[in-house]
Amino acid sequence: MSEFFERNAEVIQRRWPLLSARLLVEDASLLQADLVEGLGSTLSINGIQLTSRHDRTREAQLQAESLPVDSPVLHVYGTGLGDLQLELLQRSELIQLHVHILNGAVFALVLQLLDQQPWLSDSRVELHYAGDLVEICLPFFALPSELVLADDFNAKIRDRLISETHLTFNNREFDPQAPDIIERLQASQELVQTDRDVIELFGSRKGQEVFVIATGPSLEQHFETLRAIRNQAERPLFICVDTAYRPLLDHGVRPDVVVSIDQRISVCHLPSEGTADITLAYMPMVDPQVLAAWQGPRYASYSASPIYQQLRQQWPKGELYVGGSVIHPAVDLAVKMGAAQITLFGADFAFPNNKTHAGWNDGDLGPQLCAAKHWVLDGNGQRIKTQLNFRSYLCELERFIAGHPQVRFYNSSRAGAMIAGTAFHPELAS
Repeated sequence: MSEFFERNAEVIQRRWPLLSARLLVEDASLLQADLVEGLGSTLSINGIQLTSRHDRTREAQLQAESLPVDSPVLHVYGTGLGDLQLELLQRSELIQLHVHILNGAVFALVLQLLDQQPWLSDSRVELHYAGDLVEICLPFFALPSELVLADDFNAKIRDRLISETHLTFNNREFDPQAPDIIERLQASQELVQTDRDVIELFGSRKGQEVFVIATGPSLEQHFETLRAIRNQAERPLFICVDTAYRPLLDHGVRPDVVVSIDQRISVCHLPSEGTADITLAYMPMVDPQVLAAWQGPRYASYSASPIYQQLRQQWPKGELYVGGSVIHPAVDLAVKMGAAQITLFGADFAFPNNKTHAGWNDGDLGPQLCAAKHWVLDGNGQRIKTQLNFRSYLCELERFIAGHPQVRFYNSSRAGAMIAGTAFHPELAS
């Protein structure tokens, strides 16, 4: 054990004894660590530089400048080499600095190699494992290197940090002044004005069970089961997202309600033939030709997005929650209809069995499998391929579930991403 580690560990043991015990069993020997030199030097872990190799101090200053100077409480995610912590602790206004560990083994290794006592000993510092909290804290700075290096235990918080960091970028395509958005909403006005209000569906299924069906690859495990349940006299309500509609029909499963919100949905996804007894709940960005062709009852709705502000004032309709994916309003509709229990199908947020979606070819509904550069943990605790926006959608669904404790949420499969707040269905999940 190094001299640095003994001194660093002594501080941690004195201040955070429970956390100290966890750090002592972290296995830093599994990491590939290298010294990287430039104008200065830094540590590279598994090919990822923890900091700049040229000027760590200036880098920390730039990172600190992104945080409000007058905030008495700040949060740093990732421990790095301690540079950002030392920079922030120079602020006289700072009362508390919460440092959240994103990779325990990386931190244990740094404790062996460098003196971290100056910031660990500061009474304003509180040290945590990021994964011990279910939600991120604001205001924060997340060290980019450790967002990449985050371990399994802290992965959920990593996903929330990345989602929050990318929020402004992700919302760029929903500019109310964008010509394509204005054109689509104008084209939909007449239908929105005359169609039913989704609020008419609210409260119509109080205390009942609802199946919410998405298009993840694990849906393929359940086609036969869904068909059998659909034919029962008493059964749950079937709500599906638009891209799941055709695969369900292809396997003899007719949903009761289809939810659609995306301007890219076409008649290829929502063919109108035989839809007289199927309800369509939609938002005005959906292609008006798709809407007009639908034979069954149509219910218009809005999200909280500013793109609907003008329509909302002219023709008020009920609101459904959207967190980036059609799965969110589908689940919200089930809750607002009064569901006491919701079982999710195909809500994978990942690519189990090296497939992107059930019933569609690779790339039909978005990026191809080869573009999957990220991971989440599946229902068995194993890493599984995904893409960045899927992780963001997962975060938002988990937040939604946490906000509705009165509803029991079940996941029908372990093959996709682990969804916090759900239990695996005792009969359906394999």
